[in-house]
Amino acid sequence: MDMVTSSSRAEVGESSTSKPTSDTWAKLVPLDAQLSDVEICSNEMIVSSQVTFSSQEKHEWCRITRNPDLLTAMMQNKSSNDMLVDDAVVQREDVVEIKCGTEIVLGPKRDGCLTYKFKLMPGQETCKKQLKICIDVEHAKCSICLNIWHDVVTIAPCLHNFCNGCFSEWLKRSQKKHSSVLCPQCRAVVQFAGRNHFLRNIEEDILHADPSLRHSNEEVALIDSYATIRSNLVIRSGRGIQRKRAQAFLDEVLDNEEHDSQESDDAGPQCPQCGSEIGGFQCNQHTIHLQCQVCGGMMPSRADMSELQHCMGCDRTFCGAYWHAQTVTRSDFYPVCNNEIFRPISEHTITRIPFLAHEMNRHEQDITEKCIRQTGKTLQEVVAEWIRKLNNREIDRTRMPLNHAERITAATHVCSTCYEKLVSFLLYWFRISMPKYLLPPDALQREDCWYGYACRTQHHNEEHARKRNHVCRPTRGANV
Repeated sequence: MDMVTSSSRAEVGESSTSKPTSDTWAKLVPLDAQLSDVEICSNEMIVSSQVTFSSQEKHEWCRITRNPDLLTAMMQNKSSNDMLVDDAVVQREDVVEIKCGTEIVLGPKRDGCLTYKFKLMPGQETCKKQLKICIDVEHAKCSICLNIWHDVVTIAPCLHNFCNGCFSEWLKRSQKKHSSVLCPQCRAVVQFAGRNHFLRNIEEDILHADPSLRHSNEEVALIDSYATIRSNLVIRSGRGIQRKRAQAFLDEVLDNEEHDSQESDDAGPQCPQCGSEIGGFQCNQHTIHLQCQVCGGMMPSRADMSELQHCMGCDRTFCGAYWHAQTVTRSDFYPVCNNEIFRPISEHTITRIPFLAHEMNRHEQDITEKCIRQTGKTLQEVVAEWIRKLNNREIDRTRMPLNHAERITAATHVCSTCYEKLVSFLLYWFRISMPKYLLPPDALQREDCWYGYACRTQHHNEEHARKRNHVCRPTRGANV
């Protein structure tokens, strides 16, 4: 046999014909301190072992090939037995990616088999590669408050950046006093404003590197109280409304008609309330408009009705609920969304388990479906029951994959995508709380995966996804 047991000697590596590197770039470190490390010093290397003390015959058990990124490697099982790599079964001749910290068991089970950890050696080449951007802190400051951005927003077309709260307050004051909103930094007419998640990451890196640049808690609370930009805003200018009357009346009329035609062509989707009063409200030249994420239609930004315009789960903008409240329907002149796309959680319905449920593990989804049938209820009834528990604060919301998780209730407006994310989250808790006697027999026989719901192997190893239970809390890894 060529399975390596705990009585084996230390492994001796054999280099292949690939070009060797000058230094050892990785090691296989045994958990048994009495054994020696296996040094890997070539880009491709066969690792072999002596099965017994008396035998000099060497048996290959894996091939390790260095990847171009210098941070990972590919391991091919060359033994006649299955191996375990981070608890995933790797059959003979199968290839799997390994990285620093990967645990390799030289057999199909842990008992009686040697275990090694793949370790990258420190060095210039094997250090974690990271793109480093040098940035002058002065270029990461809001020109309104003169501090590092907080919840940074970018405006267009000038592409200057400001704190969300600072620019929101500037926007509010500009709309009251002027026909156009001007950039506080360059005085260009602002046509668009939106949160910039990329620059927000840079903002956080700067503050992590130099905590002295952070706003005080009082300043953060004040800036957040002003912030009103939660999604992309289209800001219409009043420019062109007042025209000079130096020409003859007829020329002015012809000029106006041509201007109106061009403006209509360039304006894109129109807002129904720009042309007429609906529900006691009519847009004026200062009104900020939101663009729907589904149909692309425009609607006025109404602070008094914000819950009906933004999905609480993703902060995106949807127009269906707003126009439904205004009794406006779709026409040839302006698009309007289906009201079913965006509505309160309690009004959504579902007939199938979402694709995202249980980290997209179809085996776990099948088990959950069987468990639901075992209860004699429909999926919708089970979800409604767990929504009530969510409402009653009976569920830990730490892992809820929605923004503003603590504020979510059955009455919260969310889009269809966020509703499916919420259902997936609730189905995890449904399974966790399921008594074992209600589980299918094949599910009862499975052991829990050490990495639980956070296991990455379940996504690319079908057998591991089927044989281990992943609807459980991690006992190893970064998510413990």
